[in-house]
Amino acid sequence: MANEAPAGDLRLVDLTKRFGIFTAVDDLTLTVPQGSFFALLGASGCGKTTTLRMIAGLEEPTSGQVLLGDRDISRLRPYKRPVNTVFQSYALFPHLDIAENVAFGLRRRGIRKVDGQVRQMLSLVQLDGFGRRRPAQLSGGQQQRVALARALINHPQVLLLDEPLGALDLKLRRQMQIELKRIQTEVGITFVHVTHDQEEAMTMADTVAVMNAGRIEQLGAPAELYEYPATAFVANFLGQSNLLAAEAAGPAGPEVPVTAHGARFSVPVDRARVDRGPVYLGVRPEKLHLAEAADEVPAGHQHVPGVITDASYVGVSTQYLVRTGWGSELSAFAANSGVGRQHPVGTSVVAHWDPRHAFLLPREPGQDDRTTPLLDEPVKVPS
Repeated sequence: MANEAPAGDLRLVDLTKRFGIFTAVDDLTLTVPQGSFFALLGASGCGKTTTLRMIAGLEEPTSGQVLLGDRDISRLRPYKRPVNTVFQSYALFPHLDIAENVAFGLRRRGIRKVDGQVRQMLSLVQLDGFGRRRPAQLSGGQQQRVALARALINHPQVLLLDEPLGALDLKLRRQMQIELKRIQTEVGITFVHVTHDQEEAMTMADTVAVMNAGRIEQLGAPAELYEYPATAFVANFLGQSNLLAAEAAGPAGPEVPVTAHGARFSVPVDRARVDRGPVYLGVRPEKLHLAEAADEVPAGHQHVPGVITDASYVGVSTQYLVRTGWGSELSAFAANSGVGRQHPVGTSVVAHWDPRHAFLLPREPGQDDRTTPLLDEPVKVPS
């Protein structure tokens, strides 16, 4: 697909947006490489949609720049920017058929011969033969494809996606995640996708930026962010983590010794964001394994004893909560692979992990564990 203007990376430089005394986006600087699928991930109120709206021209920055290649588009009207947006509400015209909905942007620009481009776009989104139907005759997923085709037919340099799958059911949402990635790969346009859904971001995006309070907490490839989070916020927003309040003694050879709740552990140096002072010792629930006796723990694994307080079967896995002797609950996900046994609630277990799968994060002095909330009733844990 040919662009109408010289292409280039999308760059946000010192971008800030204030609403009165509230700062929605705070001095944001990042680069979205041309042709990439980029996701802005964060909770409601983190500034991700405001950022998207400034790129689209629907909000004017308080300060900073939006650059496309070498061109500053910060003060251009939305219709003058080589950018299109697909919103969660598809906003299709109910009185127009699908072909005319897709052709709308071209018609507005005075282009008469649109049939060939419309057919190409409908084929791209796998809606061949749907051109004469009305929006009301289509499912939610099909309407989402029409909105996508309507945006793509304008040949934008950047396509902005504002929670476009939020109105779909789970199965259809997952199908559309795969479809959106296929389409982005085929057309080669820069996609910037705003979402609060971690799975959605990780499934589709080449690069994910996790936003919090108007700033980027961490940016990188999905696997990098998940396996090597930079902050406690990222560790618990992108998936779940068991974060134990610990003290690090500084590197000792290839490892960093840490002490947590009177027990000694260690983490490889290359898995430590900080190696001295207050830290969080982190382990993902799927990397935490359960044994019913200490002699079942593999050599080299580190472990803590506990009691199972909850077991939830969710099909692909069983999710356990393990109450430790100091009162925190750890999450452990056991894959439903047909190997291993189920552990009933009340079972005494040993939660263990390979230290190569743990990580250390910064912790403010005085902060406690960041795990599952404590139970109201105490549970006796064997020593």
